[in-house]
Amino acid sequence: MAIRIQERFEVAAPPDQVWAYLVDPARVVRCLPGAELLETTDDGGFLGRMKVKVGPVTTAYRGTARFLEVDAERRRARLTGSGQETAGAGSARMTMASEVVELPGGRTEVRVDVEVDVVGKVVQFGRGLIEEVSRQLFHQFAECARATLEAAGAAPAEAHGTAAGPVAAPGGVAAGATEPGAGAAGAAPAEPGAAEPNGGSAAGGPGPAAAPAG
Repeated sequence: MAIRIQERFEVAAPPDQVWAYLVDPARVVRCLPGAELLETTDDGGFLGRMKVKVGPVTTAYRGTARFLEVDAERRRARLTGSGQETAGAGSARMTMASEVVELPGGRTEVRVDVEVDVVGKVVQFGRGLIEEVSRQLFHQFAECARATLEAAGAAPAEAHGTAAGPVAAPGGVAAGATEPGAGAAGAAPAEPGAAEPNGGSAAGGPGPAAAPAG
């Protein structure tokens, strides 16, 4: 069963910072529910595993992924991956194109286009549920990535304000301080269908679609 997911999200961080994050698998995997990076191969690929829950069934995949294209100047990348079920005959293949676009006001938009081909027991639940789970996983990834990037961007500013000493600014806000709600201070609250304690990703209500190499 082939499905396609096209999503986008905005981040209050400069594009170069967002780009550097998205092409670093060791950082990205921390925000992918149910995913684990096992190792990086000598040829530039990476090996991982991922658990995904569709309906009442939790499926674990183990596989590899690699970048087909990394265009730093245009901030575009293409990734491909494939994986096999660890306890079954099913498989999944994925190609993902991502683009980082600079927006006014120091914000950045991430655009993702994912094509996934799934074979195995999860297909019995139908295209609608699989697409919903994929979108859920993307939204969870997006919230986590946004919180991570915005917190990283806020930290240097806070450190600078502390070193220089708070200076009263018009309106009563200290210069160099961060106003309440300006930027994420930690991981965003999990949406329905967040990663289960056992590392799986639950359906109930996606970042990239469930990458088989994760």
